[in-house]
Amino acid sequence: MKDPIEFWFDFTSPYSYLVSEKIDDLAAKHGRKVKWKPIMLGALFKTTGTQPLTQVPLKGDYAIRDFARSARFLGIPYRQPSKFPLTTLATARAYYWLHDRDCAMARKYAHAAFRAAFTEDRDISDPAVVVELAAAQGANGEELAAALGTQEVKDRLKQECDAALAKGMFGAPYVIIDNEPFWGADRLPQIEKWLETGGF
Repeated sequence: MKDPIEFWFDFTSPYSYLVSEKIDDLAAKHGRKVKWKPIMLGALFKTTGTQPLTQVPLKGDYAIRDFARSARFLGIPYRQPSKFPLTTLATARAYYWLHDRDCAMARKYAHAAFRAAFTEDRDISDPAVVVELAAAQGANGEELAAALGTQEVKDRLKQECDAALAKGMFGAPYVIIDNEPFWGADRLPQIEKWLETGGF
């Protein structure tokens, strides 16, 4: 069995959302599983000295146009969030808390969170929304709400951010296949080719 594909992302990243809708099926076609790894882009930006794409003059306007165009190209529903970018600390912390209890539930929650942000314009930076989304997947909402502020959960997310930096991650989405990194939703064709051929 080949190693799982690593899918590193931030829940506030539109391009991460697009890859999230494709990566599991793409991996399954080639007998692979996927490890989902949410992180905070802000932690990476401190290291790289960059800022959110939409806050860069000129480039930001283009990016907003490209988010929607890329979604149309891939056949994925998309609606630009009215509040953007979002701080997704609670969203990512909830994922790891869920993952440590039920991996399948965590995956369903991740899809629900992405879709809530990018098709329903819901504010997934709000812990109450996060808890509601997780509870809809079967999680114990009260336990999760209490866990979000614990040092253990905070430390878990920080460890994952540190691990992402150690792997060379500088932006999202960041997909790693057998130590080969691919950055961006526009790399999906290369990812598919790599899986088909074993590398090129």
